[in-house]
Amino acid sequence: MVSPLLMTDAFVFNTPHQRHAFIPRTLLSMAETQSSIERLPESAVELTVTAPAAATKAAYEKALHELSQNIEIPGFRKGSKIPPQILEQAIRQNSVDGRGGKHPLKAQAITSLVNQLVEPTLKEHQLEPIGQPAMVVPVEEMVEEFVPGEDMVIKIRCDVWPDVKWKETEDGSPVYKGLKGSYDRKPFNQEKMDKALSDLKERYASLEKIEGDDHALAMGDACVVNMEGFMGNDDGSKGDPLPNAASGDRVDVVLGDGRYMEGLVEGLVGAKVGETVQVSVTFPNGLRDKTLAGKLAVFDVTVLEASTRTVPELTDEFAAQVKAGLTAESLQAELRKAVDEEDSKEFMGARNTALAKSLAETLEVDIPDTLITNQARDKFAMMMTEMRDNGVSDEEIKNQIKPENFQKYKDIVKDDIVRDFRVSMATDEVARIEAIDVPDYQVEEQMESIRKDAAQEGDQIDEEMVRGKVEATLQRNAVMDFLAEHADLDVNYKEDSFDEELMEKLAAESLERINQGDAPLDAEIVE
Repeated sequence: MVSPLLMTDAFVFNTPHQRHAFIPRTLLSMAETQSSIERLPESAVELTVTAPAAATKAAYEKALHELSQNIEIPGFRKGSKIPPQILEQAIRQNSVDGRGGKHPLKAQAITSLVNQLVEPTLKEHQLEPIGQPAMVVPVEEMVEEFVPGEDMVIKIRCDVWPDVKWKETEDGSPVYKGLKGSYDRKPFNQEKMDKALSDLKERYASLEKIEGDDHALAMGDACVVNMEGFMGNDDGSKGDPLPNAASGDRVDVVLGDGRYMEGLVEGLVGAKVGETVQVSVTFPNGLRDKTLAGKLAVFDVTVLEASTRTVPELTDEFAAQVKAGLTAESLQAELRKAVDEEDSKEFMGARNTALAKSLAETLEVDIPDTLITNQARDKFAMMMTEMRDNGVSDEEIKNQIKPENFQKYKDIVKDDIVRDFRVSMATDEVARIEAIDVPDYQVEEQMESIRKDAAQEGDQIDEEMVRGKVEATLQRNAVMDFLAEHADLDVNYKEDSFDEELMEKLAAESLERINQGDAPLDAEIVE
C-alpha cells in the first residue's frame, strides 16, 4: 500500500527535519527563488513563488524514490528503480480513497515544493501567517502543467497577522490620548466621605482623665475596665465562665455607637469609677470562635478609670498634624479622592467598556477572516456547552451544529470579535509605546491567591498558562488606567432606580396570561 500522501489544496508545515527532507536547501535558496506578494483585503496576501528548474527536478526524483520504497510491484524488487509510469499506475490501483489522482508523483513533488517554499517566502517579506495557507490553483490542476526540470510558478493565499496602523490626528499627537466616551456610575458617596473624615478625627481625639468617682460615663467618654465574662442563660443570668480570651483586664473602651458587641457600650453609660456593672451582650454571628458566635453572654465590668474625649475640629492645624503640608481644604480633597477611587472600582468595567469602544476606532486595520472564524468557533462551542449545561438534549444540540447555523452565528458575533481584536492589538501597542509593564510582585500576588483557591478546591492549575493570563489581564488593566488618565470621558452619575411603571406593566401582563389560562401560576414564578 502507498503511504498516506498530502494531496489536498491546503497544507500544513511539518517539523524542520521533515520540511527539508525532500529537497536540498541549496536548490531552494531564496537567492535563486523569485517571489512577489500582493496584498488582499482582510489582511490576506497572495504569494507568487517561482521554483527553479533544479528544484522541480529534485522534488520529482525524490518523490519517485520515496514512493518506490513503500510499494510492492510484481517484477520489481522493493526499493529498486521503477519507471514513473508503472509506479503511478500501481499507486492509483492501490489508492484506498481514490485521492492519488492521475499524476500522484507530480502531486507529491508539488506538495513538497510548496512546503519548502512558503515559509521562507513569508519570512523574506516579514509576514506572520495565520491559519493554514492554501494553494490558489489546486494541485490536481497544477500537475497538468508540471514538468520536472522546468521552472514552476506557485500561487499561495494566506491570511497574515495585520500591522498596527493608527489613525492620524491633526496635531500629530497620539490618537489613543484624549479618547472620548461616557459611562454611568453611582454619585459620589458623601455619607462614606463623612464617615472617613469622622474616623480620621476620632483617631486624633485627645483624652483628659477625670479625677474622683463622681462622674457618670456618657456617650463620647472613654474608660479603662476589667471584664469577667460568663455564658448567658435563657433567663439572662450568668452561666459558665467564658474562656479567658473573652475576658480581660485594663481594657480600653470608648463609648461610641457601633464600636463593640451590641449592649456593651449601652451597659456602661451612667457607670462611675469603682463601680461594677453587669452587662448583657450578644456575640456577632461571624465570630471566628463558632462556640461563641451568636451566643448571649454576661459580663461583670469594673470601671477603673474614666476620661473625657475631645475630637478635633477640621482646621489647618489638624490637617498639618495628619500630614505635614496639608490644609483643611487639601485634606478633604485627598479624602474625597480616596473615597471616590475606592467606589470607582465597582464601575471599572463600565469605564473600560467606554474606553475600549473608543479605542477600537483608533486603528485602521483589517482583521483576517481566519481569526474571526476561529474566535467564532470557540464562542459557538461555548454556547453549545452552556445549552447542554442548561438541560438541552444532546440530540437537539447535535441538530444545531450545522455549517449554516455556525455561519449565521458568525455573522452575528463578527462585529464584536473585530472590535475586541482591535482593542487587544491597540492595548498591546500602547503598552509597548508607553513602556507600561506589570511589576513582578503584582503578578506573584495574583498567582499566590489563585494557588490558594485551587488548593482549597483540590484543583491543579497550569502555572504557565495561568501566569500568562494573569500578566495579560494586569497589563490590560494598567493600559486602561493610563488611557483613562488621558481620556475625555463623560461620567453620568445616576442613583440606582426602581422602574415601578415597568414592573407594574410586567405584572399586569403576567396576570392576564394566568387569567386566560396560558400559564399556571407556578410557571409564571419560574419564568
